Amino acid sequence: MKRYVVIAYDIEKDRKRREVVKLLQPWGRRVNKSVFECFLSDTELKKLKLKLAQKVKKGADSILFYPLCVDCIDKIERYGCPPPAVAVVKIL
Repeated sequence: MKRYVVIAYDIEKDRKRREVVKLLQPWGRRVNKSVFECFLSDTELKKLKLKLAQKVKKGADSILFYPLCVDCIDKIERYGCPPPAVAVVKIL
């Protein structure tokens, strides 16, 4: 079963920030300069977290993971950004 996870990051160095974007692009959709929406299984999320943890410089960088429940996904308001390409009903 896959779940919806919003991943936001604040990375100080340009090179590391580009590396983080390259890691996230295959897993989800960029909806903001520093925010991705992803549909991930627990295994995929675990693998991605391990890779991303290696990119974080303690004290200067941060990566945040926001898993959302089905009810919360239905309440997302979007302005200027289309809804996820994957239908939530089909994957949950």
